[in-house]
Amino acid sequence: MSGFLSGLLPGGAKAAVRRADRLLEQGNHAGALTQLARAAQAGDAEAQFRVGRAYLEGQGVPPSIPEAAKWFEKAGNAGHAEAQARLAAIHLQGLLRDGGSGSSPLFRTGGNAGPDYAAAALWARRATDSGSADGMAVLATILSSGPEETRDLPAALDLYRRAATGDSAQGRLGLSLMLVRNEPDDAAKEEAAREMRLAAAANLPMAIYLFGVMHDFAIGLERDAVEAVDLYRRAAEMGVRSGQARYGLALLEGRGVKQDRITGESWLRRAALAGDAEAAALVGDLYAKGGELPPNYAEASMWFTRAAEQGHAMAARALGLLYLTGAGVARDPDEATRWFRRSAEAGNKASQSDLANLLLQGAGAEDDRIRTREWFEAAADSGDLVAAFNFGVCLAEGVGIERDERRAAQWLRRAADGVVTAQHWYGRMLAEGRGVDRDEVEGRAWITRAANAGLTDSKVALAEMLVNGRGGKRDHQAALVLFEGAANEGHIGAMFATGALYGGGHDIPPDRVVAQKWFKMAAERGHAYAQMMLGRYLARGLAGQQNISEARQWLLSARNQGVAEVAGDLAALPPQEGLSAEAASATG
Repeated sequence: MSGFLSGLLPGGAKAAVRRADRLLEQGNHAGALTQLARAAQAGDAEAQFRVGRAYLEGQGVPPSIPEAAKWFEKAGNAGHAEAQARLAAIHLQGLLRDGGSGSSPLFRTGGNAGPDYAAAALWARRATDSGSADGMAVLATILSSGPEETRDLPAALDLYRRAATGDSAQGRLGLSLMLVRNEPDDAAKEEAAREMRLAAAANLPMAIYLFGVMHDFAIGLERDAVEAVDLYRRAAEMGVRSGQARYGLALLEGRGVKQDRITGESWLRRAALAGDAEAAALVGDLYAKGGELPPNYAEASMWFTRAAEQGHAMAARALGLLYLTGAGVARDPDEATRWFRRSAEAGNKASQSDLANLLLQGAGAEDDRIRTREWFEAAADSGDLVAAFNFGVCLAEGVGIERDERRAAQWLRRAADGVVTAQHWYGRMLAEGRGVDRDEVEGRAWITRAANAGLTDSKVALAEMLVNGRGGKRDHQAALVLFEGAANEGHIGAMFATGALYGGGHDIPPDRVVAQKWFKMAAERGHAYAQMMLGRYLARGLAGQQNISEARQWLLSARNQGVAEVAGDLAALPPQEGLSAEAASATG
């Protein structure tokens, strides 16, 4: 009985702590924790702190944040500065707001409900008043990046300096970050690098990673890709997901380290699975592009989805393109619209244009059209020429706003100073007299600018004007060059037009073999009049070889697309073998 009571008296508590230290030296952690628990129950603040730390780190007991916080609070109320700082950090990380899971961060599977800034600030101030450098670092973090109404950057900078002077690694990390926060001069960058070096030397994982970033981007020191990658590797091995992502990318590219695509992809996957959106997007891109193996769009879509759901704008656009084309996923214009909208809302201008193009084709709801038009209008008003073009298209086509060709022409003219597609649109409006006085000469000049810049549709439009002599002289030879160039770029209408020019009746030496080749290319891609012309060439042997059966099939395809002119061609064909004249007439 007396031995038990002595363990609960202050002197007994101190003795228990000393016994715990001896047991730890012998490697007996369980026995040491038992002694510390007795001392903690007796009210010894140091023992309470050490029991809390054991629960926090899972040393000798199952990890438990609530138990750790309970013992830190007991020690903190007794004036233990380090316990106060630890408790402030727990509240700042929101570890007591996770619905009561009670486990260490290493074992928790869910997120937390966010920082408890009020509780964190309370304990951080107490720790600061007790002289804790780590407590100063926590308080500085709240003052520099907490709720807007609590921010005080000068006070935060002062606290970080005091914490760094007190040899707090977190203080050095925070001081370094504040020094490079707002366009620092060279002296501030150099001081930031010195502080980050010391924080990394204290084996702080995030400091190791950020010191790598400083080497990588020459912030306060000389650029050193090899040293940067080694620091990324160390941070990656310590579980810093940004370090895993950068180390994986370096291995993938062979930058600062010997190239190892397999290991690089493995690190990127680890970072992606840990929640790094950029890493997930990179893995998706690897599968989408392929390499030694063909692209795997199904796998790419999984990684793009992971990144896009975390707000990665480029991944959302890539996913939208997969749904638009049906690559790796079922083709779904509505789903494509949804992802383009997500990307556009994140500020991706290319997705805003993608979304506008889909809306022009009838996809999406009216709310999408209005919202998209509002994006473009706001950005156009601020001087964005691409947005000015897209807003002009919305006005010209009545997307999300009442059609207004006069205003459309004004915006397209503004955009035409820097956007090639706007030059094409504005040129067409001038040539057609839409929203402006008809002026084929000026319209042709704008379309020529866009064609010279390489826009395929403009090459075709200019070639048509050259054939017909609209807006200037007639020039079939120049038109042929433009049509043939656009045809080689995949423009189906240009394929048909090239065939027509080679077919005769223009200022081009006829070449029906070449004409038939172009008609066939366009016909195979669904061009109805090319199918009619190919049918006629084959029926009459105009290119040297007659094929009645194939001619009939092409003529029927053209008729099925609504080309009425083929009726006479079909009637002129000889009956198919084995069919009566009436049956042949029915099939033809």
